Amino acid sequence: MSQDINVLALVKGEERYVFLFDDASRAATLRVLGRYASNPELSFTWYDAAVLSQKIRQEGQTVAPARRFELPMATDQIEHDEQF
Repeated sequence: MSQDINVLALVKGEERYVFLFDDASRAATLRVLGRYASNPELSFTWYDAAVLSQKIRQEGQTVAPARRFELPMATDQIEHDEQF
């Protein structure tokens, strides 16, 4: 079973912020954004954290659930009957 890794990047001048996370670590990644925004030594702002967290949440909602079963569709039967 393969596990997808999400990549989220922010470029601010010469600084690069790159976040790699899987679906199970979304919440932890959101917490990291908050820690970075609260660190005065970084150029990472609360606005940056808000924008990136919105992207993380949107991506989490668009991931389609895996199908457990592959069932034939009604049109599959029609195509099969037309062959004979």
